[in-house]
This record gives sequence, C-alpha cells and structure tokens, in this order.
Amino acid sequence: MTDPDPDPNAGGVESGPGYSDSDDRVSRRRDSVSGNAFHGPTAFQVGDHNTQHIHHHIAPADPEDALGGTADELARVVGAQWQEEAGLRRLLEPAPLPVRWRVSERKVAGRVVGATGEEAGRARFGPLPGLGPATRDRIRDGGGLSELHAVYGGLASGRLLLVGAPAAGKTAAGVLLLLDALVHRAARAAPADRARVPVPVLLSLDGWDPGEDSAVDWAADRLTREYTLFHGRGGRAHARQLLEQGRISLFLDGLDEVTGRLRGAMVGALETAPFRLVLVSRAREAVLTAKKTRLGGALAVEIQPVRAADAAGYLLNRLPSAPSPAWEELTGRLLAGAGPLATALTSPLSIALLRDVYGDDDPVDELLDTTRFPTPAAIENHLLDHAVVAAYAQRPGHPRPRYSARTAERTLRFIAARLTQEGTRDLRWWHIPGWTGHRPRMIAVWIVSAVVCGSPGVILAWILTTNLLPTVSGTLAAMAGGYGIARRAAALSVPQPLSSAGWRDIFTRETVLAGVRQWMFVGTGLCLGIPLVSDDAPPFWLWYLVTLPIGFSEVLVTGRGYDIVSRIPFLSAGVGHYDKVREDYARPPVVDTRSVSPRDVWRHHIGLRLCLGLLTGCALGLYIGPILAWTLFPLLGAMVAVTALLWTGAASGLATNLAVATALTAVQLHYEEGTPVRLMHFLEDARRRNLLRATGPVYQFRHTRLQERLAARSMPE
Repeated sequence: MTDPDPDPNAGGVESGPGYSDSDDRVSRRRDSVSGNAFHGPTAFQVGDHNTQHIHHHIAPADPEDALGGTADELARVVGAQWQEEAGLRRLLEPAPLPVRWRVSERKVAGRVVGATGEEAGRARFGPLPGLGPATRDRIRDGGGLSELHAVYGGLASGRLLLVGAPAAGKTAAGVLLLLDALVHRAARAAPADRARVPVPVLLSLDGWDPGEDSAVDWAADRLTREYTLFHGRGGRAHARQLLEQGRISLFLDGLDEVTGRLRGAMVGALETAPFRLVLVSRAREAVLTAKKTRLGGALAVEIQPVRAADAAGYLLNRLPSAPSPAWEELTGRLLAGAGPLATALTSPLSIALLRDVYGDDDPVDELLDTTRFPTPAAIENHLLDHAVVAAYAQRPGHPRPRYSARTAERTLRFIAARLTQEGTRDLRWWHIPGWTGHRPRMIAVWIVSAVVCGSPGVILAWILTTNLLPTVSGTLAAMAGGYGIARRAAALSVPQPLSSAGWRDIFTRETVLAGVRQWMFVGTGLCLGIPLVSDDAPPFWLWYLVTLPIGFSEVLVTGRGYDIVSRIPFLSAGVGHYDKVREDYARPPVVDTRSVSPRDVWRHHIGLRLCLGLLTGCALGLYIGPILAWTLFPLLGAMVAVTALLWTGAASGLATNLAVATALTAVQLHYEEGTPVRLMHFLEDARRRNLLRATGPVYQFRHTRLQERLAARSMPE
C-alpha cells in the first residue's frame, strides 16, 4: 500500500473527496476567484480561532456605495481562502464526486411553502440577480450542486438547512456551494448587480453565546477578528453594516457540535438575522433541536449517499487506463451493488480512505472477503487503522517523511485519546501545557533562569566587594528570582485564553500618543525641577533618556500589553490606576488575527511575546542603568542594566509565553510519551498529509471517526 500524496494541495474535509457537477465549474472557480486570505485557516477560523496583518487598498466599486469596495475585497479574500482550503481538503482534484441532495423528510423544518413564500405571496429575500425564485416544483426532485446554488439564491426565506448522516460530506458540500456563490457574484459585472449578491462567509458556531450577543453582534465580532479587512478604526462598524444590509451571507458549520440547550438558543437567535443563512448539521442533532426550536422558514435538504457508479468512476479516475485485476474486481462488485463493500462506499469518508490506503497494485480485493470484513463498519475500521501508515509511507519521487509511521501513529493516538478524554474535537495548542505534570518544566525553568539571569548580578557583587557574603546573597537572590519565574511559567499549565494582542493592537495611535505625553511630561518636569534642588544635575538629555521607559510602560498599560509590565518593578508603578483597561481586556478574543495557521499563530506568539519581553527588559535597564553609570561609574550601570534586561525579559517574555510553554511541554512529552520534540511541526506535517485539518489556530482530526478509532486503539486491552 502506498501513502496519499503528501503534497500541500491535498486535504480532506469531513471525509474526503469533494463534490462537483462538472470539471468546468471547478475551472471557472479558479479563473474567477482571486485575492488574498490571511489565513490558511484560514483567514477563516472555525472554533477558537486566528491571522496576519495584510492591508488592502480598496477603491469603492461605486462612489455612492461606500461599502461596495469592502464587499468586493472581502469576496476576493474569502475566495482565495477557500480555494486554497478546498484544494488542501481534496475537494477539487481529482475530478470530485458529484453532490446529490433531496428535500429532507425528517422533522427538522416547517412546510416547504413556508420557505419558498408561495402561499404568503411575498418574499423576505428576493432572488439573486440571474436566478429565479425557488419553488416547490423546482426543488421537489432535488438535484446536484448547481441546483443547490439555485435554491440558495432563490429561496424566499433565505434560510437553508443542510443536513446529512455522519461522514455524508455536508461540510464539503457547503464549501463547494460557497465557491459557486462566489463565482456567481463575480459574474455580476455591474456594481449594482454585484451589490445585490451577498458575499458568503463560512464560520463555526463554536464560541457563540446567544444570551450575550445577537447574531449580528457575534458575526461582526468574528469578522473583525478573522479578517484584517475589518481591522482598524471603523472596521467592526463596516462589518456590522454589511451584515445588517444583507450583503454578507453566513454559512454556519458545527451546529451538531454544540450542546443541546445552546443549539436551540442559537437557532432561535438566527431566526431574525437580517442576512441569508446556510446552516450545516448532522441530521440527528438537527431533529433533536427541531423538537424544541425550529428555524422559521428554513428549507431542509439532505445530502444523499454516494451512488455506486459515482464511487466506481471516482476510484477508476485515479488509476491507470488498464487497472490491476484486483481493482477491476472491486469496482465490478461495487457496481453490482452487493455486499458490505458497496454499503461502506456510500460514504465519502470510506471512499477517500480507500483511495489513500491502497495503491495501484495493492491487493484491494481483500476487502471483498466477507469473512474478514463481514460488515461495512469492519471495512471502515480497517481503512481507518491503515490511514496513518499509508500517509507516512515512502513514495517514489517524494521526499522521505520526516517522521516514521510508528512515531506518527503513537503521537496521533496519544492526541486522540487526550482530546476524547476532554470531550472535544479541537486541539488547541495553547492547552498542551496542561497535558502533563508541570513539575519537571518548573524545575528546568528554575535552574536555567537562575543561572542565566542571576550570573551577571553575582559577578557584579564579587567584582564590587570581593567579599563572600554579598556573593552568597546574590546567589540566593538569583535562586529566589528563578523560582519566581518558574512559578509564573507553571501557571500556564492551567488552560489559558489565546490573546489576540499584536503589534498594532498594542501600539495603537491612542496608546502611542498617551505614552509620548507621559514621557514628555515626566522628562520635562525632571529637567525643570532637578536643577532647582541640585547644583550637580545630569544634563537634560539624560532625563529624557531615562524617562523614556515610563512612556513605554504607559503605552503598554493603556492597551492590550498591560500584562507585559504587570509585577515588573518600577515599570508597573501606577498600573493599579488602569483597572478599567484590564476590565476591558479581561476576556481577550480567542482569535489571534495575525497568523495563517495554528503553527503560524504559535510562531507569532513566540516572536511577539519574546520581543516585547526584551523591549520591557531594555526599558527597565534604561530606567536604572544610565543614572547609575552617571552618578557612580559606567561598569555598575552597564551590569545593572544587563541584569534588569535578563530578569525582566525572562519574567515578561518567557515565563508568561504560551508558545514557549507549549514548546517546553513538547520536549517533556517526547521523553514521557515518545512524541516528536518539534510537536507543532509534526502537527502541521500531519495536516499536510490529510490526517488533520486546521480551523483557525485549532487543529482537528480530518473526521470524528478517525479520532475515535485512534483513541480506542490507544486504550489498554
């Protein structure tokens, strides 16, 4: 058996092969949608999610339509984002499976005429330009992706509920529908027509509390955090305007992953939303929710099982023109429609796994053995059990995998078991420090910080006094300081929120002006006041130099950097006056809007926090060192400045850095569980091999069944 193509353009969603009505539609998507996504999650983020600052200069499509340029740019960003993600999830290549749907017969929505508006005689949403109204006759027989887009764009209620069985390909269908909606919008050349076609945006419902925020408020916040287009002054207001004017349509995934009571509250809150809506859910959860709360005016359509002919054609398309006898026999049996194999391959997940696990010349006909594989579940479990090995097998013409299949499977089993134990699908890397005991890391941080940060002070004490007592005192002080830093680092073992603070969040125009005012006030006051009480005052420029850190600390404490200087001597003086600021940022957003993938978010946190920690250390050194150097002697000032820099940098840049804590935990897990030392690198590699997928800064297994199977196999017999 050979591995799936590890090319970055390979991926899988909910299951695997994507859907399409024709190859032409796929090529049109490529030609018609362009732009920039700041996240490979994703600028999108599903779950607890994040991003990188990319500034676009937007010219409004119509001078009288101030939001037209914003909407057009959002369409380009979303198109590029999901074009990339669809490629990574293998929704476009090779020729995808067709999507087929029918109006659901489950009790998940009201009457069809309530959605089409035929009896009421009026529509909440008019048909999109170029599309006709969705009527009972037009939707009665179901159809494919093009018909689904016609329903989406012509439904009078603007409420479409997309349901299906687990692994039916609901998310894949939603993504392809979104891309078709973008293609349709791009085809509207006239700005007036384009303004009437909303920009589809896919979000996860994770993290929304309808009791706290309305649908518009929540969506505006998510758009602001996840798309740099809405950053800066007035960004959230623009997002809200687009939503209120119906110029954005929301594709909401993950309703089935929300707890029951919250699902009902979400559905109730969405009923009055002023925008078009596509809600994706597993059928069972949708039925349970509808017993308490139904989405008024919604049309429920259900994704149908894959037809045998479609599955056989899809598998044969990736094989040589003359397939091996084993593949010929398997596809022949599949077309005959008999046995557990035919039942198993009605699921896109199983089809994708079969394609990944078995190569052109592998004995795929072994799956026809009903003694070994008596049920469809047995076939699916067999494919799931070999998915990791296939992904990490050496493939001719491709680089050797960085990790062995044994290491990969051991690591993924450990992760799956941990997530299952926590009752979640989301692998939040900033929660990894809580996966193992913190004591070994605490001891290591204690020793390293005491030695590295304490050495300059001990050396200084010895040089100044050549006496044993100050040297011993300095050593004890270094040990105490190292213990304090270790305690701060150990606190990150408790799950923390992922702050979204970045350079432009901290150094805003307002905070920088506040810092400059504070600096000039204090520096000028000292320049004017000190000469009145001392004849041997330092020159005025020195006062402006040593008071610069006061301005720097003012910048931090008036913005999202207040916790950087908290508990830092001198710089934290007066921070208590900023309780309102801390209250405003007590619940930091869970999305870091400066990175492109979970690994990039991790790198961003390392770089930002370390740099700010060093800047804070430099500020404290600048605050103390020059005065000591001027009044006493230069060596003392320099050594004190270096000591302040090291201790402050360690306390504010390392000890409280979630990314550093995650990296240290990865080293500890390597020795305890045999996982890779570079765990974040491994997770990204597993994503490229289609075992994981990314939703913002969060990783997930490509499908719940894969997580469940790996977790079950990690348990002792």
